Amino acid sequence: MKKNLSFLLLLITPCITSAAFPDISIEDLQNAINEKKVAVIVVNGAKSFQRDRIPGAIDFSTQAKKLSSILPKNKNTLVVAYCGGPSCRAYMKGAKAAAKLGYKNVKHLSAGISGWKKAGCKTESN
Repeated sequence: MKKNLSFLLLLITPCITSAAFPDISIEDLQNAINEKKVAVIVVNGAKSFQRDRIPGAIDFSTQAKKLSSILPKNKNTLVVAYCGGPSCRAYMKGAKAAAKLGYKNVKHLSAGISGWKKAGCKTESN
């Protein structure tokens, strides 16, 4: 019975955690960026961050401990976390960190950087 329950929890946990951070479309994120109404957190690692990222994104791997001083003071600000693409779950680290800091409008770009680039959106690099 315990094994069955553990297995069941493994199956439903991704569904529960995904619901905690709703998805945002590429178009809606682009609009929020253009209107300067969003903070974007990338959770792909420092090398990937240097290679290409959504313009203005914060590198979670190097800035996690400073997130409270980097994110806007308004806790209702839209915060979007992303990682590599639809099958990547690393974004959860950034989303959970923002939520833990009290941000109430945290979303997930499930398309990730791969979907962003595939849609022809611009990126920046170091």
